Amino acid sequence: MEQSSFKSGKHLSQGSFKSFIPEEINKTFAISDMEVFSLLSKADRHIGRLDMYSEYIPNIDLFIRMHVLKEATQSSKIEGTQTNMEEALQEKEDVSAEKREDWEEVQNYIEAMNEAISALKDLPLSSRLIKNTHRTLLQGVRGKHKLPGEFRSSQNWIGGASLADAVFIPPPHHDVNRLMGDLEKFIHGEEFPLPDLLKIAMIHYQFETIHPFLDGNGRVGRLLITLYLVEKNILKKPILYLSDFFEKNRQLYYDNLMRVRTHHDIGQWFKFFLVGIIETAKNGVETFDAIMKLQKSTDEKLQTLGSRTNVARTLISSLYKNPYTTAAAAASITQISPPSAYSLLAELENLNIIKEITGGKRGKKYLFMDYLDLFRS
Repeated sequence: MEQSSFKSGKHLSQGSFKSFIPEEINKTFAISDMEVFSLLSKADRHIGRLDMYSEYIPNIDLFIRMHVLKEATQSSKIEGTQTNMEEALQEKEDVSAEKREDWEEVQNYIEAMNEAISALKDLPLSSRLIKNTHRTLLQGVRGKHKLPGEFRSSQNWIGGASLADAVFIPPPHHDVNRLMGDLEKFIHGEEFPLPDLLKIAMIHYQFETIHPFLDGNGRVGRLLITLYLVEKNILKKPILYLSDFFEKNRQLYYDNLMRVRTHHDIGQWFKFFLVGIIETAKNGVETFDAIMKLQKSTDEKLQTLGSRTNVARTLISSLYKNPYTTAAAAASITQISPPSAYSLLAELENLNIIKEITGGKRGKKYLFMDYLDLFRS
């Protein structure tokens, strides 16, 4: 099927409202738009360069947690959650009571992503894995009563207070299993070849259109992007996440998804998605370059500590994984006494490596601010 003749689906009356029934997508697609090909070539090049860092940077797993944390906060922010990265790094008891539900949703996202990446070693990217991921995402938070880990058994909608004024009404629940089965065939099928980056663009669009869960569809749909890239070995490590791009271009994100449904314009969605891949991969490379420069400059500062250099390196190594610490945490990580930990933290603060963020004399908390800023910029 030519891209220009793509049919996204149709609206069918369900009595008092019309729902959108997407076409199945496990079929042949012929792409003829040269702008799509040009963007695809750039996206492949940039994502390949980003993937090189998986082998080029020592201890890259230290930094992946911060990528996941940023993805979790940005993806959740699209859905209205207000926790920022600094708050997400803290322990639950350190977060104000009114923000704890948002904090828990971000932590669930991190756990869901980590579990799903690990599960890919034994399970294909499938409805089973997607349901398991959804169950983790919704455990103990606001959506816990909305069938965690199960496809919906009732009609849902997007936008508006009810079906009567909804912005978009996905297919009826009795179509979900059929459409998700088709999506699963499309994910793994090789009968109808399509470039992988266009394939995951299509997968994300179709998943969001099916909206198979009562809650959490946006977050799961964005998780699928990284999971697909890792499963297909396009990325050796989960180091590319599009939620930051989607959040910064939130209205365009929604508009381009909707335009596929209203105008059958899959080409515009491909272009938007590929621009997101290009920009995110370029930013990822810049971030890793900046991390390496920061590591070098930080280690040069640590060498001024003489006999305490090695214990300081142990602490800083842990801060690349989580740039938030306290004296008690520092003492535990470095296996030194609490007074020695306080002294070490004071020295690191004097070297402008870490910053105390409470301004108090007790219960001090510290951030490796220059490192955190690399992910907040």
